[in-house]
Amino acid sequence: MQSIREIYKIGRGPSSSHTMGPEKAAKFFLEKYKTADSYKVILYGSLAKTGKGHHTDLAINSVLGENRTSIVFDTETPDCDLPHENTMDFFAYSEGKEIGRMRALSIGGGDISVEGTAAVTPPEVYTENSFAEISAYCKKYNLRLSDYVYKNEGDDIKEYLSLVWSTMKAAIAEGLSARGVLEGGLGVQRKAAVLFGQHPKNETDATRENIIVCAYAFAVGEQNAAGGTVVTAPTCGACSVLPAALKYMQETYDFPDDQIINALAVGGIVGNIVKTNASISGAECGCQAEMGTACSMTAAALCELFKMKLSQIEYAAEVAMEHQLGLTCDPICGLVQIPCIERGAVSSMRAINALSLATFLASSSKISFDNVVKTMYRTGKDMNARYRETSEGGLAYTYKKD
Repeated sequence: MQSIREIYKIGRGPSSSHTMGPEKAAKFFLEKYKTADSYKVILYGSLAKTGKGHHTDLAINSVLGENRTSIVFDTETPDCDLPHENTMDFFAYSEGKEIGRMRALSIGGGDISVEGTAAVTPPEVYTENSFAEISAYCKKYNLRLSDYVYKNEGDDIKEYLSLVWSTMKAAIAEGLSARGVLEGGLGVQRKAAVLFGQHPKNETDATRENIIVCAYAFAVGEQNAAGGTVVTAPTCGACSVLPAALKYMQETYDFPDDQIINALAVGGIVGNIVKTNASISGAECGCQAEMGTACSMTAAALCELFKMKLSQIEYAAEVAMEHQLGLTCDPICGLVQIPCIERGAVSSMRAINALSLATFLASSSKISFDNVVKTMYRTGKDMNARYRETSEGGLAYTYKKD
């Protein structure tokens, strides 16, 4: 498996697969054909159908140049004729003649694959590729999951995770201070600050927890939707789940930053397992691949905060994923706003629920985390294509703008 740096990427929203990935592909192509005087990019599949709402064209033009680049949104080529649901073809021209071409795939989380080259593939850091393999290794050497990460990545990963945490907290703070309507035409009002300021009569601890966690998640989700700086965890669309839950827990239980770093390490390795053995791409496997993975990462991270056993960490991660199975990716108008922002808040609370269940029920588990990851991937592949980030099904189909 690759470094967890590939799970936690710092960048601008609103979509890791639709903005970060295409931008990276454009930079890679530009390096190869700097002498070209014009470019053409054809977007297929989900990139074509929701690229406008996700700012795919803006991301590509920011690299290749708007005045010399033509972008074609090909919504006619069926997914069955494509190697991936997020496929792009790049063409370079000089004096009207084609001098080069490249096919790239945006495979989720800001990562790309380029046909015919391995140059953009990060190196492997971990020998183990499943939770079962990692668990066996940790038991053999009496390691916590966070220790396992540091053993493979080196202590310098802690410095990177510290930057990740600072960026996550900044996104929460900025989101809570922002007001107004999100761009895109849906008229979605920012709600984080309003939610955070709620103090109902006879407020219980449970109500307070729900309000604060959800307000933090709304803050990050709204920042992402507005193109602000966020951390993929594992994607931009699902970036709000982990920071919301961790920020609340740190404030409530006074966890020091070094324990938050340990939690991020554990969440990262769980995300890595999903990415390696299944997918974190909504276009490939629906929102279960994004929010489901984010929820699993968060549940596992919370268990690490409370020094829970390896079996409890696995159980929490499994529960978090299991109850997101079949979740469709149906962004209205291709925007990462409805239902994405609310969905992050709900998933943050679901991760906390998974933590609670793991405290008492881990010994009764019948389903392994590896099994539920395999199930998620098969479910995603079985899912009708219109429910995989095309904005052709679900809420995106039934919602009618005023």
